[in-house]
This record gives sequence, C-alpha cells and structure tokens, in this order.
Amino acid sequence: MMKLTKNVKVAALMTTAAFTTACSLPGLGVGLAEEGNITIATQSSTEMVILGYTVQGMVNHYSEINADVIQNLGSSTMVTQALAQGDADVAAASYTGTALTGDLGMDPITDPDEARSAVTEGFEEQYNMKYYPSYGFENTYAFLVTRELAEENNLETISDLEPISEDLTAGVDNSWMEREGDGYRAFLDTYQFDFDTVYPMEIGLVYDAVQSGNMDVVLGYSTDGRIASYDLVFLEDDLNFFPPYDASPSALFETVEEYPLLDDILLKMEGVIETEVMQEMNFIADEYLLEPATVAREFLEANNYFEDSEPYLEPVGGE
Repeated sequence: MMKLTKNVKVAALMTTAAFTTACSLPGLGVGLAEEGNITIATQSSTEMVILGYTVQGMVNHYSEINADVIQNLGSSTMVTQALAQGDADVAAASYTGTALTGDLGMDPITDPDEARSAVTEGFEEQYNMKYYPSYGFENTYAFLVTRELAEENNLETISDLEPISEDLTAGVDNSWMEREGDGYRAFLDTYQFDFDTVYPMEIGLVYDAVQSGNMDVVLGYSTDGRIASYDLVFLEDDLNFFPPYDASPSALFETVEEYPLLDDILLKMEGVIETEVMQEMNFIADEYLLEPATVAREFLEANNYFEDSEPYLEPVGGE
C-alpha cells in the first residue's frame, strides 16, 4: 500500500488512464459554474507536471472553467515569462528560493517568512502575479548519504560531515558549483569544510551514484522519490544555509479577477501535500512510468479533492 496523505492510503497506482475530466462538486449548484479557458504552465520535471495536473483536476472538479496544461517549459524563468507575456495564466509551482534569486534577481533570504513576503511583493510588482500559500512541502537542496554511512558515523546534520569530510567524495549538481548565494563557494564559507573530491554531475545521476557506492555523499533534491526507495538519509541543514524552497502556485491577477472561483481553488491547495507525499508521487511516476496526470488524479480522488478542508468556496454573492 502507498501512503498518499497522512490519513489516506491507496493501492499502488498501476493504471494508465489519462486525466481528462473530473466530477462536479455535489451540492454547489448552477450558480457557482463559470465558463472560460485558462492555461496552467509547468516545467519539465516529474514533480512540476504532477502539480500542474493536480491544479487542473481541482479546477475541473470545482468549476466549469476549461483548464489546459502546458508542460516541459525549460526553467522557472520561462514559466514566469509565459505568464507575464499572456501565454499562460497559472504557474503550477514556483519555489521560493528560486523565485527570489532567479525570477526576481534578489539576494537569497534564509528566513522563510521574509523570503515569502519578498517573493509575494516582487511577483505582484514586477509581474502582476499573485503568489499563493505553499502546497505544504519544500523541494530544497539536500545532502544525502547511505543509511550505512550515517549509522557508522552518527550523521544527522551537514555539520556532522566535517570530521570525516577529507575522506569523502561528493557528487553535486553541475549548476550548484557556480550558483551564487547558496552554491559551492558560499557553502565553504558557511560550513568551513570541504570534501576530498567534488564531482559536478547531472542532478538525476546523484542518487544512483551514492546508492551504488560511487559517491560517499551527494547533493540532491529533498522530494525526489529515490530518497525513500534507496533508503538514503537526508542530512539536516543545521546552519540554515539553503534558503527556503517551499512550493506554491501563482497566477495572473488579471485571471483571478476574471475567474474569482480560481482564486478560491488555489487557496484551497494550501498545506495539502506533505514532503513524504510528494516524494512518493514522484517515485510512482518515475519508477512505474505512470503518467503524471494519472498520479495527480489518484491523489485527488484518494483525498476527496480536499472537500473536507477549510471551506474557501462559497456561493457567488455570499450567504
């Protein structure tokens, strides 16, 4: 059985049905239906595409707005520009740290509340976009080791690596080596230690590299499904070096003004996806080659489209 929320378990997702339509919310009545078209933009990662179809599923379930998903945009900046240029209406996910330093060109901020405030204000001022509350998880950089190495050396935090660092080989994301603010050089300044050898590599290869023993420690992403499937240990960033990378949808103010119900739906997504749940959805899609649309549909159905969460949706005009 695979756990898709804290309280809901569903069977392993082995179907390949496409995500095309969703049920209407019982009891809403005709008065809440809105007609129109919106486009949801995502990057190419499995996680982003799953989130795109999750948003689409919520929109289909709670409204008659026609929502399409555009996937495989190459970067966060491309997604933001697609909205800014009017080619899309909703970004399935932005990560606070990336939005801060990439989309807005600001310096990293490690305090989560300050970072979110800066991104919220920056998106509104620069792009006329609303930055929504987090889905409930963050996909940050994560130093990972095997459970065996962690237990042998009592590794729980990044700082715990220092006494043995000179004997370790590390595999890290290519881009991290030159990344400003929270990249390699800043890491050395903050943690005051280095590894015996640091190998830049494609991010998708680091998990196999550490699991197979070719690397001692690697820098991956905290929601990658292989962390759980390979039984890797995520070392705590005890010096708060990495800025927050919590995931949130965003949308053009123009679009949410035209479709107020969309605003309610996106607010309803606050805090509904835990880190372990996102890890598992990523794993299911990648390991079983299941369509992200199907993973998203199964997730929403297992949680009853979060109908029991705080009731943001109200009849038009209020009660």
